Amino acid sequence: MIKKLIFPSLIATVFLTACGSNEDNIASENTAWNAIQESGTMTVATAGTLFPTSYHSEDDQLTGYEVELVKEIASILDVEVEFEEIGVDTMTQALNSGRVHIAANSLTKTDEREQNFDFSTPYKYSFGSAIVREEDLSGIETLEDLDGKIALGAMNTTYMQKAEEYGATPKFFDNVTNDVYLRAVENGQGDVILNDYYLQSITVNHLTDIDVQVHPTLFYDPSEQGIMLAKNEPLLLEAINDAITQLIEDGTATSLSEEFFDGYDVTQLPDIDFE
Repeated sequence: MIKKLIFPSLIATVFLTACGSNEDNIASENTAWNAIQESGTMTVATAGTLFPTSYHSEDDQLTGYEVELVKEIASILDVEVEFEEIGVDTMTQALNSGRVHIAANSLTKTDEREQNFDFSTPYKYSFGSAIVREEDLSGIETLEDLDGKIALGAMNTTYMQKAEEYGATPKFFDNVTNDVYLRAVENGQGDVILNDYYLQSITVNHLTDIDVQVHPTLFYDPSEQGIMLAKNEPLLLEAINDAITQLIEDGTATSLSEEFFDGYDVTQLPDIDFE
């Protein structure tokens, strides 16, 4: 329309500029952070089935390292927190649609994920490991031995992508509890579960009646994990980062880590020499 005006008046120019400014202001207000402040509630996606980071206690209360950390973040931000328990595959959809504001579920920062989502300051450093059968380590010594094995996991996780990369046949479970995975390895429905070392170690140590173990030498892919957000939410990202920094500096994050990870401080880089 502007191109058709040969001699646009100064008034018309000012009017168009003012309209653009108003639209920018409206757009800047239409953010997840402003929505959270207006409602007083932050909606968080988490699995609720991933011990010890997001699970249900014996009295059926949602708890875990990241659940409690998110509660501390919400307290600093002076908002309530509402958890929505969904699988990792659904979390990405929920973030993009605005159904949830953030996702917290041992989510590893990767180049691929960073193309579509933003990540907070990391509050957990870890590395990959493998759960295998006790009797024979499921015939696995190196990642190359995954070729032809059946790997168990959830869809769209970095660990299942890793298993498939090395030739494993994936067998997907939909947001089930840890014991279901371990039983499936024990009884031969699958051969291996690739996942976070700390999560796997704590799980195996607590489910001692299942004949599986964390592979003693197969460690790979040091990683950092944090809260995942939809792209282009700088105000929310800044608020989350400031809160996480405070919780790390005052020792709250370390205390929660030691409580849920049997004394491990996952806020520190692991002292392991990776190949």
